[in-house]
Amino acid sequence: MADKLLLDYDGPIATITNNNPDRHNAFDDEMDALLWRILGELRQRPEIRAVIWRGEGKSFSSGRDVSSIGGHRVEDTHHELMTRGHRGIQQLFDLDAPVLVACRGWSIGASFQRALLCDIRVAAEGARFMLPETTHGVIPDTGGVARLFQICGHGVAADLVLTGRPMDAAEAYAHGIVSRVVPADALDATVREMAERIAAAPAVTIKTARRMLGRLAEPAVRASMADELIAQTFVNKSDDYAEFRAARAERRPAHYTGS
Repeated sequence: MADKLLLDYDGPIATITNNNPDRHNAFDDEMDALLWRILGELRQRPEIRAVIWRGEGKSFSSGRDVSSIGGHRVEDTHHELMTRGHRGIQQLFDLDAPVLVACRGWSIGASFQRALLCDIRVAAEGARFMLPETTHGVIPDTGGVARLFQICGHGVAADLVLTGRPMDAAEAYAHGIVSRVVPADALDATVREMAERIAAAPAVTIKTARRMLGRLAEPAVRASMADELIAQTFVNKSDDYAEFRAARAERRPAHYTGS
């Protein structure tokens, strides 16, 4: 069985491929571990000048594979799982090479947030984006909300986070969440051409420019992730979350107290 996450090298360009197409590339614990390993490897490859992140099949990623929730080691607390996830994805910030995300189909939840933490996002026509966490009784906790706020401001970020509604590619482009929208059959070629253009530029120039942009954006993102760690831990222990789960299980209206 092939790995659910693949890493390929072609000259100065590396490609990460989400390879769980039967589940719209939903991430489970195995894929998370592979991603952290891949990012760690890329940190040690200074000859790589650009990284493409794409999904096999119909979607970039539909977020978390809910069928895998609860499959982690029982000794891991939610706080420990989040800490490991934050450390893993923050390796993006340590790369010299920009990361370009090819967004087709759905980009949902943590996978949308991870795409937001990358440098460039290109959407295929028909792509859709969503942060549905509040509809599941929790909050987004992967750092992407801070980047979303930086890109399109409080109003749009609040709309997506608090309602959990989907956003299509045209709206995402209008708000600057993606930099281009292209026909679906041109997505991979477009992102590849962009990566080749970046890879052909002087390496020190790209590295320095990326570092400069990072200094503008990363402090707020890291601070937001620290806040998320505390907030999500609190939410998971709250009376309202317990009531949310009980009401869902018992198929009855929930009665929330705000505590």
